[in-house]
Amino acid sequence: MRHTKRAVTAALLTSAALALTGCAAGSDTSGGDAAAASCEPAGEDVTLTFTSWIPGIEDAVAMWNEENPDIQVEVQTGPSGNAGTYQNFFNQLEAGNAPDLGQIEYDALPNFRVQDGLENLAACEDVVAAKDQFLDWTWGQVSLGTEDEVYGVPQDQGPMALFYRSDLFEQNGIAVPTTWDEYRDAAVKIREKGGYITNFSQTDINQFAGFVWQAGGEWFANDGEEWNVELTSDASMKVAEYWQDLIENDLVSTYPAWTDEWNNAYNSGEVWSWNSAVWGANSISSGAPDTAGKWSVALAPQWESGGNAAGNWGGSSIAVFKGTDHLYEAAKFALWLNTSEEALTSLNQTAAIYPATEAGLELPTLTEGVEFYGGQPIYDVFADAAAQVNPDFVWGPTMTQTYADVSDGFKAAASGSGTLMDALEKGQQSTIDALKAQSIPVAE
Repeated sequence: MRHTKRAVTAALLTSAALALTGCAAGSDTSGGDAAAASCEPAGEDVTLTFTSWIPGIEDAVAMWNEENPDIQVEVQTGPSGNAGTYQNFFNQLEAGNAPDLGQIEYDALPNFRVQDGLENLAACEDVVAAKDQFLDWTWGQVSLGTEDEVYGVPQDQGPMALFYRSDLFEQNGIAVPTTWDEYRDAAVKIREKGGYITNFSQTDINQFAGFVWQAGGEWFANDGEEWNVELTSDASMKVAEYWQDLIENDLVSTYPAWTDEWNNAYNSGEVWSWNSAVWGANSISSGAPDTAGKWSVALAPQWESGGNAAGNWGGSSIAVFKGTDHLYEAAKFALWLNTSEEALTSLNQTAAIYPATEAGLELPTLTEGVEFYGGQPIYDVFADAAAQVNPDFVWGPTMTQTYADVSDGFKAAASGSGTLMDALEKGQQSTIDALKAQSIPVAE
């Protein structure tokens, strides 16, 4: 598979980092007793609790509940992970009242593993047997490069591309940009007409990480002995300088993502494009319903003409939290949700989920034209983008902290009281401090 190298590299390095955190307070990262948890049927009716932020996931859960009267799932929805749900999970784990299952993105799994907050699903034979159904790199994200540890069932992936208002570009004689230089030129023309080419989110640092990923940069590296923090790498600063220029020249709006302001900006035609992951198709259709049929999708602008690189934003797993009384039933539901054709079809139709399974990528719904996007078969574009994602991007073991700290700096930059470069420099130091506080070896 095209992502195999990333699976080996990223997962092994994450595993190495976890091995180095054995003396972190409150952490048990050895994995030695994790597989000893019982994974046997309860022998009685069970009700599971499950927290997610995926739009329409209630529909898939309802299908499960109808077919499985002995294992019922109560789903609770909330904000996206870094917008509050992850902190809720950590608080619940500390209080001993975490749900049975939760949605956790790949980049956040190491955080929960370091805190010993997840059950090792390798104790469940059905989970282990399902490994070959998933793309190699997604399984590597949840197994942390080991043979006897699995901390979630992969759900999706997030290759990035350009959503754009094809009607507005065409009506105003503006070519769809294929390079970032062209994108800025288009931004100037659109601003002259009273609009913005895009919105730069103050809070979604995951998106910015995807831009860095596309530019050939990375934020973390590990040689097996210590972590290198690289938020201020050349590629990262290049991306920051590019977007800082757009902010300072009022060429982009800066609404917090997924707010009423954000939705209205897209629904009204104030903002003309969005560089986002495949799942963003649902965010636009649900947030800007009045623009149906007016959007298209193209490959992301490139840093060099003729380039063929794409970033990745997101990708989630369904994890089972430490302390559940129903590991077997939770694992059975997580597998069904992410492998059954009926569940994957529902998740794609309601939330544009792009499956992590081999079979899921062949779903009929992924080959059809999408009405909201003028009948364009948009998943063909994302299939091309997925093949352009660099497989070697590595996530660090404290991503939730990194995102939170950088987000504070991005908010300041959006208001004109700082710069994106400042935010990355501060995030670099706070991340190093956080690693040291957890006794994780880090290079200075």
